[in-house]
Amino acid sequence: MKPGLLNCDTNGRLFIILAKTNRPDPRFILSRAGADAPQSFAWDLKNLGPNSKLSLAEQGFGFPCPKLSDLFTSRSASFSLQAVFDSNPDLRSANAPGNLFSRPQPFRWESPGPQLVKIELTEQIPPEKLPAETEYLKFIKLQSKLLTQFHGRPIFLRAGIVLPKDFKREPDRRYPLCIRIGGLNARYLTTQNLMAPKSEFRKTWLANDTPRFILLHLDGAGPLGDPYQVNSANSGPYGDALVQELIPFVEEKFRARAQPHARVLCGTSTGGWVCLALQIFYSDFFNGAWASCPDPVDFRALELLDVYHETNAYMDKERDERPSERDGHGRVVLTMRREVGVENLLGRGNSYTLSGQQWGAWNATFSPRGFDGLPLPLWDPQTGNINADVARQWEKYDLRLILERNWSTLGPKLRGKLHIASGEADQYYLNNAVHRLDESLAKANPPADAKIVYGPGKLHGWSNLSLLQMLNEMQAACGSP
Repeated sequence: MKPGLLNCDTNGRLFIILAKTNRPDPRFILSRAGADAPQSFAWDLKNLGPNSKLSLAEQGFGFPCPKLSDLFTSRSASFSLQAVFDSNPDLRSANAPGNLFSRPQPFRWESPGPQLVKIELTEQIPPEKLPAETEYLKFIKLQSKLLTQFHGRPIFLRAGIVLPKDFKREPDRRYPLCIRIGGLNARYLTTQNLMAPKSEFRKTWLANDTPRFILLHLDGAGPLGDPYQVNSANSGPYGDALVQELIPFVEEKFRARAQPHARVLCGTSTGGWVCLALQIFYSDFFNGAWASCPDPVDFRALELLDVYHETNAYMDKERDERPSERDGHGRVVLTMRREVGVENLLGRGNSYTLSGQQWGAWNATFSPRGFDGLPLPLWDPQTGNINADVARQWEKYDLRLILERNWSTLGPKLRGKLHIASGEADQYYLNNAVHRLDESLAKANPPADAKIVYGPGKLHGWSNLSLLQMLNEMQAACGSP
């Protein structure tokens, strides 16, 4: 490590990645869980300094193989080796600003016997900098009083803004607000891709016949991964920060109508769950949610896991490995044990609960906080055994259950406001939970008038609506100024 670059926290998690190629840099494929996952090792370190020594062969948490000696017992192998030191406490990612890393270097494993390899953390991911703004693209970084108080250090809300056509030429016009949430860990910078010069989104957004909205794209990054934009015992009051701080700021700065009937939500995957949750939790604040392939809306179908009635996350009742992903033909390509395994690699304490990835983000959002200040695991990271007491706490975020238990109050407020599209061949089995919610809402009294549609043979990410069709439906809900 170069002392001149050590202007970061010296406590963190060190990763050594052994990839078959250096294109891309091994650090960019660290989170892969499938057959192409690189062999990696991780250590939690305190006071990291120059000349630190570690043993790849016997120490550290290894994935996919626990030890190199288990993988290569009698033959040599060549790799591209890279190290990353993750010390950023506010953005849960190995590639977060301030983290140190080495340049990729060739490494040949010769078994048996120890080998000394010198690795220098000479590079540092630069500090965050908001992109340059354009006529239609604006960016926000707002310190949240609520989240700062919760975490005891400055925490910021980031967002991307896409302005409507003629925003400058109509200075007295006020617009409805469309809050957009992307997939897992999707950053606010997604708006740059949306408004790229030749993108279909830009073409539709700026067309003469497109309804005029201000688009607010939320940021899917936080101290424990994607915060899911709701109040959480672990991530903090992200929901309240959104409705009390960020949205009022945006509405005032960019001339939004600032009325409940003129706020609508949309999202895909993680964003699909988030927009439904926000509409349910803040039913008087928003006026409709358009969700496609939402994350599990019924925890009896958390992918293929029934959180409340099963005892092990990794194996089903027949002791078979539980799938977590399939391909378009229905063939299993990833199991729960394998997927959580890479999250155990990424998470401090060798636990998925601090990985910042899918299972870690769900656990941080839905689980109670332990006495150590960390999220209580729904299941043991190594064995997969489920903690039934923690599972009961998840009921607070089970959207189907919340609606059933509170329908007499929520029903009149949500009638006709829930729109869901789900592909029946969703790779992550998310359609199963949508069907369970659909069955529940079909029995609701007063009627839900929810619009739930399914795409036979359609994969994750499918929607029945084009951007223009969705904006037309939103405009009808928001009404005239």
